[in-house]
Amino acid sequence: MKAERKRNTGQELFRACLHNKAALISGLIILLIILLSTFAPLFTHYDETGQDLMNRLMPPGNGHLFGTDELGRDVFTRILYGTRVSLLIALLPTALAAALGTALGICAASFRGATDFIIMRLADIMLSIPGMLFAMVVLYTLGGSLASVVISLILIEWGETARVVRSVTLKLRESEFVEASVSAGAGGLHVMIWHILPNLLPTIIVLFTLNIPASILSESALSFLGIGIQPPQVSLGLMTGASRQYLFQMPWLALAPAGMIMVIVLSFHFFGDALRDILDPGRRTA
Repeated sequence: MKAERKRNTGQELFRACLHNKAALISGLIILLIILLSTFAPLFTHYDETGQDLMNRLMPPGNGHLFGTDELGRDVFTRILYGTRVSLLIALLPTALAAALGTALGICAASFRGATDFIIMRLADIMLSIPGMLFAMVVLYTLGGSLASVVISLILIEWGETARVVRSVTLKLRESEFVEASVSAGAGGLHVMIWHILPNLLPTIIVLFTLNIPASILSESALSFLGIGIQPPQVSLGLMTGASRQYLFQMPWLALAPAGMIMVIVLSFHFFGDALRDILDPGRRTA
């Protein structure tokens, strides 16, 4: 019965997304970007790290859609592979931060007392520190790498999720269906898994979707500054930063990866906004 109800809820959400123009268009763009980056070898025959110094800094055309960079590498190919890395860095830490923040938020609302105080004060500390500054400290300490960027983004993002989840959980604990379950003899773990968590999913999904653009921009900014992803790995932020010296002579070198960042961020932002409207009809009509 519960599995069937969850399946019906998922189908209803899917149908609602199909009827919401913003969700449909942004979702299709996100899907297209994911497919292009995942199956990059099918769309280009160049190597993202392969150098051709005889054809460096070529303009768009002659077999290179966006030209070549200062080392003769195909810019379009590097955008495809850079998008793959940027999406991985955005999705992985955002998902882990959502899981960590959800677990800590539920624990804070359920156990209250000292547990609630400690978790919320830690969240307040993380929220009070400028995210980019904290990420720089982590990266300077651990070194610029994929793992370091992921760790820094998780530490930056979990606090907001924990506070929102705690607030929603406190409201759910006062709901009639939760009180009825407790009166029927259900234990705290049963209530948390079967009653609290399913009703938290819409909030968690919206938070997850809206936090992805922030992760992409953070990674891009860190790589642009040279303390994030390091060569020979490639990311959109790293490409933009490396081409800034050619901004006025050959603007396409910077505009192509920067444009991809803009498209990804706007697509996830519009998709998250549409999901929030779909899952909270009262907000849409307010």
